[in-house]
Amino acid sequence: MTATLAGIESITFDFGNTLVPVSRGAFRRVVELTASAVARADPSIDREAFLIAWAEERERQFREDVPAFREVDLAERLVRVFARLRGMSPPPPDEAWDQARAAELSDAAEIETTIETYSHAFVEGLPPAPGVDDLLVRLADGGRGLAILSNWPLAATVDRYVDARGWRPFLRAVVISQRVGVIKPHPAIFAAARSALGDPAPSAILHVGDDWAADVAGAAAVGWRTAWVSGRPADTPLPTSDRPPSIRADLELDSIADLDRHLAWVGPRVAERSG
Repeated sequence: MTATLAGIESITFDFGNTLVPVSRGAFRRVVELTASAVARADPSIDREAFLIAWAEERERQFREDVPAFREVDLAERLVRVFARLRGMSPPPPDEAWDQARAAELSDAAEIETTIETYSHAFVEGLPPAPGVDDLLVRLADGGRGLAILSNWPLAATVDRYVDARGWRPFLRAVVISQRVGVIKPHPAIFAAARSALGDPAPSAILHVGDDWAADVAGAAAVGWRTAWVSGRPADTPLPTSDRPPSIRADLELDSIADLDRHLAWVGPRVAERSG
């Protein structure tokens, strides 16, 4: 779809598979580095067993939390993983964990250290999409308010990534589901981002993302304009949704680096307010 959008004052970006491609191989390397660190800290833990337990508990969390618009909790997942590795049998797939009992088999410092390892491995191991650094500079220089608006289980990882890439000066906000308490497409997370941007008119906000349900349908439902990015890794392990025939995006982009070519010039009034 080729189009030019006028009246866009603010732009929000999804993180995973929009600003940062997440392939299955890259994601697995992050988890493998985490597993290796855990096994070094406690030689009684088998690295491969950690990887299996992580994958199974990750899928369990998605089944439990996503339908309720809740973000998955990494600390909760690790409590379950350590419990399994230390002899506690997991419940059947359709039953809940006894989280309090599972927590007796690990300690808070151990959980925190593992989360930090995982977070740093992600930041150091996954580059942004080509052209993103320059795109953010161009859009910010053009006077538009920019923000990240993403479902992500650890907001600290996104913060670290933003700082490591030097994006912070170009962003007005980093709005992450872990902090807000709900995931896209729930309207509350879009409301939080709009407020962080200074409450522009909904029709003056463009949300850019790769997922139809979370990004396109979610943003359109609150009156925002939408841009769908098709160029995500085909094997991504991140949650994805099929494209429904009833929903269309205002823009469809093969590459996020092309975004500003489809945006009309921003006049002085918007540029001054954004400065």
